[in-house]
Amino acid sequence: MQLRINGEVETSNAVTIVELVKELRLDFNSLVIEHNDQIIRQEQWAVTTLREGDGLELLNFVGGG
Repeated sequence: MQLRINGEVETSNAVTIVELVKELRLDFNSLVIEHNDQIIRQEQWAVTTLREGDGLELLNFVGGG
C-alpha cells in the first residue's frame, strides 16, 4: 500500500504502525509517530492499523551536547 511518510510517498506491506517501524528498522526507544495528524502513543502502535494513503511523520530524537 502507499503511505506518505515524512512527506514522501512510500510503499509498505505493514498492517500496523509497529510493523512499519520494524520494516523500516527504526529504533523504538527514540521514536515519536504522528499518524494522520495525531500523535500515537507507543503502546498503541500494535493496534493502530494503516490504510492506503495514510500520512505519517516519524520523528527520531537524538541526544547530544
